[in-house]
Amino acid sequence: MMNHDDMKERLQKLLARAGVASRRAAEEMILAGRVTVNGRIVQEMGSRATAQDDIRVDGKRIVIEQTKRYVVLHKPAGYMTTLSDPEKRRTVKDLIPGIPERLYPVGRLDYESEGLLIMTNDGDFAYCLQHPRFGVPKSYRVEIPGVISPEDLKTLAEGIHLSDGWFKPLHLGLEKTIGNNSWITLTIAEGRNRIIRRALDHLGYTVRRLIRVAIGGVRIGSLKKGAFRDLTSAEMDTLRIFLKKLS
Repeated sequence: MMNHDDMKERLQKLLARAGVASRRAAEEMILAGRVTVNGRIVQEMGSRATAQDDIRVDGKRIVIEQTKRYVVLHKPAGYMTTLSDPEKRRTVKDLIPGIPERLYPVGRLDYESEGLLIMTNDGDFAYCLQHPRFGVPKSYRVEIPGVISPEDLKTLAEGIHLSDGWFKPLHLGLEKTIGNNSWITLTIAEGRNRIIRRALDHLGYTVRRLIRVAIGGVRIGSLKKGAFRDLTSAEMDTLRIFLKKLS
């Protein structure tokens, strides 16, 4: 029979499972003295606990989900990629009513941007998908006013220097030109804030629409705006190469 000690897990892993933060961020919380277990502040790395212990962050008890859930959401423009907003704007939480698990968005998708957003209560999974060192590709369709020149496409494809460093997409192409508007496609493996918008602005183009269509092989497909569904087992398999890097 499994005893209490056998059920114990590393504290940072439990915090990640609760969706509080990634393991690395959870370690920083522990070192900062923000975490208590059964009323005692715990700051030692390697400390262990169980899901049944009273674990709190900043005094608030965490709930550790026993079942992990992974949801694909088609985020429309006009929603914040967060669970709450001090300005009372609509958030992606409003788009997943009836889901009992407390799901957190993986990475960011700007207020005015659209498309594929993954939400989960698995902190390690979220960390893997959004951290650039794991190299998970994310693909976008972008509409800009005007006809983008071949020279500007070449410049962007070869990479440009922005205020926070070098930016070079993994893939870049001109999808189509309709009237006086251009649609380009690009794939990146990073998540710097508004990086695509800033890169195009650097070349003199203002983004009219930005739609994320894929993350690591998971595609938005025919999922309607504002709708959501669970990740399929096949889609989880397409992410397995990245998830293995956590072990």
